[in-house]
Amino acid sequence: MAAADSGSKSLFSLDAYHVSEELGFILPDPLKELPSYYQPWMDIALRVPELVQSHELRSHINKMPLLSTEFLQKHRELRLAHLALSMMTMGYTWQEGESNTVKMLPHNLAVPYWEVSQRLGLPPILTHADAVLANWKKKDPEGPFNIENLELLVSLPGGDNVRGFFIVTLLVEMAAVPALRNIATVINGVRSGDTQAVAGALEGISQSIQDMTDALKLMHVYVEPSVFYGIMRIYLSGWKDNPCMPNGLIYEGVQKEPMEFSGGSAAQSSLLHCFDELLGVKHEGKSGAFLTRMRDYMPPAHKQLIQDISLESSLKSFVQQQADERLNQAFQHCVTKLLELRSYHINIVSRFITVPAARARQLRNQSQNLQAEMISRAPTALEERGTGGSGIMSFLKTVRDQTKDILLPETKLN
Repeated sequence: MAAADSGSKSLFSLDAYHVSEELGFILPDPLKELPSYYQPWMDIALRVPELVQSHELRSHINKMPLLSTEFLQKHRELRLAHLALSMMTMGYTWQEGESNTVKMLPHNLAVPYWEVSQRLGLPPILTHADAVLANWKKKDPEGPFNIENLELLVSLPGGDNVRGFFIVTLLVEMAAVPALRNIATVINGVRSGDTQAVAGALEGISQSIQDMTDALKLMHVYVEPSVFYGIMRIYLSGWKDNPCMPNGLIYEGVQKEPMEFSGGSAAQSSLLHCFDELLGVKHEGKSGAFLTRMRDYMPPAHKQLIQDISLESSLKSFVQQQADERLNQAFQHCVTKLLELRSYHINIVSRFITVPAARARQLRNQSQNLQAEMISRAPTALEERGTGGSGIMSFLKTVRDQTKDILLPETKLN
């Protein structure tokens, strides 16, 4: 009878959540072009770096025609439109750095941007879903999904470092695909009481998280800390919890009051949220509130997946009830790999933000060379903050420490 009961509940599947079997949360085969009516957007979006460099982006956008969004029909058209409008918005806002920001986004950009955002369920600001998940193409369509064969569709100031930053992040997402498939196996195994299926799937997730950490190490090869800190970072910054834009941004023609949105953040990737909900990691206080808010920056189907995983029975309780050595070890190993990934992320943030921030403070009082000038130009308001607006080091360490709390009692780490 028990077997019949367990079979009567439909199997948990990723199909309903816009998760690709081959690519996970990555948008499969993003469009490279919009319908010809939208060429005025693409003409500017593809030139954002050079137009920022020549201080002409704002004037080009101010002269742009106001286009209707009614000819954007398919999901991938909307995603490319959102990406293009997002890149233009970041360039427009930050063209002159933190010293001469704008109070208002002009209606010919703000209105269609708002409409596209509403249709996608995304905010009108550059998100991880835009810059990483929907911003790639293969040089050789038949070639491998690797850093040599991947290009960005639309870029920001910072040259090859921007490509390196977004493509490495894309490869971290790609490394997680087997883990996503295994999440469904874990959930179905817990539902049916299949200890060995759960253990095997947790072992698969552990390997995937290790592969994510290994992919993240490529940041050191493809991104120069002084360029990330001194040039790129401001274009990923938002207008919430940012002292440069304390009142937010008015979207002209949308509403008269300014709106506040957070900048791009690794916390907008759905991956770690899924792992946390599966394993039972509880984030509370400020860090928990920030992570919860970041879910509003994800495609709604991905946010729904995280929510639905959170409603499943406790995996940790299942592991403890089974008293199975392989299952215990698989759970512990999975948590340990997640801790290692979070510790490595702290290492990256230290190298790309904390160290350059200290150097920038030092250089402001010294004679300038080219690198010094680049770092000292970096936004002072962001020295101790992530682009999402969080106090970055304390946030990341809190999140890591909250991950330790779910280790099984006998092997708690010091």
